[in-house]
Amino acid sequence: MSGRLRIRQVLVVEGKYDAAALAGVVDGLILTTDGFGIYKDKETQALLKELGRARGVILLTDPDAAGFRIRNYVANLVGQEHVRQAYVPAVPGKESRKEQPGREGLLGVEGLPAATLRKAVLDAGAEPAAPRAGRPITYADLYAWGLSGTAGSQQARFALLGRLGLPPRLSKRALCQVLNSLHTWEEIEELCKGAPEKQ
Repeated sequence: MSGRLRIRQVLVVEGKYDAAALAGVVDGLILTTDGFGIYKDKETQALLKELGRARGVILLTDPDAAGFRIRNYVANLVGQEHVRQAYVPAVPGKESRKEQPGREGLLGVEGLPAATLRKAVLDAGAEPAAPRAGRPITYADLYAWGLSGTAGSQQARFALLGRLGLPPRLSKRALCQVLNSLHTWEEIEELCKGAPEKQ
């Protein structure tokens, strides 16, 4: 199998173990619904809508009834015109980290081989990511802007994300990816320079 797929769309999966499995297959932004948590998480709902309009979404959920409920909810939330569906086969089994199989006795996304996940993403119509124009936002930038690794960085990060309408619980990696997806370096530099902490 060749290297990771660089894709334009945001890949949406159910949980962190699914995201970890896909991280070895896809070079791109992977977000989770936290299972049915998406139903009440208004911030993540808003983020998915925004990213869906900007880049499109590929949905990849488990092949069980719960997975299809989450899939339908997110597709309706984002808008069918912005969504592509990726499906994996229904394979009987249990993930190694679990003591008991799921209710329907099927392997989830996390338990499937990388080749199967790669095929699902490609079959859904994943588009290659275009080379990014301009300077990318990096971890070093987050530090320089006071958004990571400094006193008061959490409050500054929450304030910036609030102004941008993004959820505050993004990891540092996800924050870089989301900012690069939606904004230029110059836009974020200007916002951070204008923040009270930076004056």
